[in-house]
Amino acid sequence: MNKIDLKQMFNGLQLQMTAQLNTNREFITHPGSKGDTLENAWIEWLQKYLPNRYSIDKAIIIDHEGNTSHQIDVVIYDNWFTPFIFSQNGFHYIPAEGVYAVFEVKPDIQGNVGKQTYIEYASEKIESVRVLKRTSTNIINAGQKQNPRGLTKIIGGILTSTNSFTHNNNNTIEKYIKNQKGLKGIDIGCIADYGSFYVDYNGEENFDTKDFEKRLKDYYDKRSVKDIIFSDSENSLVSFFLQLTRYLQQAIGTIPAIDLNAYSKAIDFEIDEEL
Repeated sequence: MNKIDLKQMFNGLQLQMTAQLNTNREFITHPGSKGDTLENAWIEWLQKYLPNRYSIDKAIIIDHEGNTSHQIDVVIYDNWFTPFIFSQNGFHYIPAEGVYAVFEVKPDIQGNVGKQTYIEYASEKIESVRVLKRTSTNIINAGQKQNPRGLTKIIGGILTSTNSFTHNNNNTIEKYIKNQKGLKGIDIGCIADYGSFYVDYNGEENFDTKDFEKRLKDYYDKRSVKDIIFSDSENSLVSFFLQLTRYLQQAIGTIPAIDLNAYSKAIDFEIDEEL
């Protein structure tokens, strides 16, 4: 039986993506163009390697009350149980119910937007999505009506090309990540030429709480950082991809079905829920 060297193939993928991101960082000088190009590079990479059930775009997230998030650089979302995506003036508007994960893209993990560090800025954007109102409704499974499912966690992270902090240790990065509390908490990230990381939290959802929104908010408010695990630099993209896929498929699974009646109230129309 012939065998293929998976490690060699993963190494090839790692080198290819790193080269693409390094080219963008070094040769595109206009700040707006550089940002857009980096965002598109991450989006195209995720589109290529994640299963087709996941859609990836830059977008603004909305809820049924008309509230909006900040503009999000990379959104991983569902297009099966979330049957409509608004596009207006070049922006996608995605219902909060459809969101699996959101990421901020920066050229470097070290840097500032005004007085905020990039990590703090990313956390604020993550919070702007998690705070939105989400609905859940009945679905039909194997011919049987199922009760509304609980709301799923929304993965929040940061994607960068490089790390200008010290490479002697990860103390500075860890300090900034640990300072992001509640809905601002970061779950995962990737620094392409340095390593990926994920945050291991203490805390669990209380499934006895029937209010789905309260259950999730309590979870985020009460969880605490147990550890932050970094990969080796030579495996940064591959390890990030594998960890993200694990979170999407095993930790989240399928998002709950959206309650379309909550949205149709905006046009004073009530949807008939029976056939």
